[in-house]
Amino acid sequence: MRHLLLAATAFFALSPAAAQDRGPVNRIIDEGMNHSQVMVTAEHLSDVIGPRLTNSPAMRTAEGWTQDKYREWGLKNVHKEAYPFGRGWWIEKSSVRMVTPRPIQLTAIPIAWTPATNGVLTAPVIVAPIAKESDFAKWRGKLAGKIVMTSFPEPARDLTKAPFNRYTGEELGKLDEYQQPTYDPQAADKRLKRLDFTQKLDAFLKAEGAVAMATMAYRDGKLVSGEGYLFGTGETPALPAVQIAAEDYRRLARLAKIGPAPTLEIESVVRFDDSDPNAYNIFADIPGTDPKAGYVMAGAHLDSWVAGDGATDNGAGSAMIMEAARILAATGIRPKRTIRFALWSGEEQGLLGSMAFVQEHLATRGNATSGTGQGMQRYYGFTNRWPVTPRPGFNDLAAYFNIDNGSGKLRGIYTEGNPAVVPIFQEWMAPFRAMGMTQIANRPTGGTDHVFMQSVGVPGFQFIQDPLDYGSVTHHSNADTFDHLRGDDMRQGATVLAAFLLNAANADKALPRPPVPTQPAVTDPFAYSKDDDD
Repeated sequence: MRHLLLAATAFFALSPAAAQDRGPVNRIIDEGMNHSQVMVTAEHLSDVIGPRLTNSPAMRTAEGWTQDKYREWGLKNVHKEAYPFGRGWWIEKSSVRMVTPRPIQLTAIPIAWTPATNGVLTAPVIVAPIAKESDFAKWRGKLAGKIVMTSFPEPARDLTKAPFNRYTGEELGKLDEYQQPTYDPQAADKRLKRLDFTQKLDAFLKAEGAVAMATMAYRDGKLVSGEGYLFGTGETPALPAVQIAAEDYRRLARLAKIGPAPTLEIESVVRFDDSDPNAYNIFADIPGTDPKAGYVMAGAHLDSWVAGDGATDNGAGSAMIMEAARILAATGIRPKRTIRFALWSGEEQGLLGSMAFVQEHLATRGNATSGTGQGMQRYYGFTNRWPVTPRPGFNDLAAYFNIDNGSGKLRGIYTEGNPAVVPIFQEWMAPFRAMGMTQIANRPTGGTDHVFMQSVGVPGFQFIQDPLDYGSVTHHSNADTFDHLRGDDMRQGATVLAAFLLNAANADKALPRPPVPTQPAVTDPFAYSKDDDD
């Protein structure tokens, strides 16, 4: 700590303009590193509340508890904002057993938003890989009374990378590269077609008299996830479905190959909740002293999948957002711009919570009817809708910072293709170099809640985090529990985030903004599109 504070003091001595911030940064470091509550917050989200599927009872509990904590810490304007989502769903209990040729308890999980079995379901399996509509003809008339294993039983692959990793300096340096933007408007159409196929597959299996569907988990190590995306009112599947661990799935496939086909016993006790089809984002503010200066914001998604406890994805990010709020409130610092903290829902179903915020407060894309369909139909194609039309509050948001890559230490920040911020971020990182915060990477990142802010021209950023075992083990899996969190890393992350927010809030000028996007030229006008269903 002594060396860290000396480094901070030395840095601020270099710049008279920055000297005024010496006290606040030191107070942030002291509060964040010596008085942290980040792991207490993360433990409650993970162990006490548990998995937080959007619109589930646990998510409703989390929505209330996080607001209560913000009020307890003295934040203002604590509230939730609704947007249309769909059905609530949760697992009460489940079991999948092989009962012939010998009894084995299998590692498996119901696929989200599939119905219950209404008791114990016992039936033989049939391995019927179905990946496209043209596969239906091959299996017509063969599936009645069967549990249909629709995944191809892919063989095990050699592990060529360590499952737990921290970035080396060389690996960090490789992240800083310019990535040529690409525009392929047909890509979103293909993704929407695959979603449509899932509905058609469910209808086909039901019509053929199948009693359940089983898919293969996409990682070894007895990891299951149970992702499902048909959550809209009126679109949830008709057939019970489970995802089976890769090792168990392959065993079933081998037995079915040599015959006779094994028999499974499935009990899926799941519940739907249609009492409120709206999902909710949670917000809280540290008010700014200049009401005309706008606001800066940090966010993470509060929702999770249900196989584990939602600890690394994204209880960790949510806890760091909340801890940054607590740190700044505890120091009593009064920023020029308001600092707003967001906890998003619906991220796992297509960034729907942050997309709703963008559309309501920042900008619209396309015409009045664009993206008004059910479920994930609203997500696919959002970035291909034109024109982008800023709302009156568009320029009020000066910067957005997102955390959603597990509990790893913050090692730097992606500029998301906004190179004008590089010298600014270098200055902001200087006090934290001794903590490992060293790298600025120009490349864009995707798959989380800053994406749609970037897509309308708001300066939104994602931090670089040590991978740990996030991608290899915990992401969406039944191993996503508190034990995979790293407290030292999360204390550092919340502290760095608090300082970045204060710097952005107090800056004389708002961060440089990218231009409001206009429809680009197709990157490869000569490319042919391959039909996914041939």
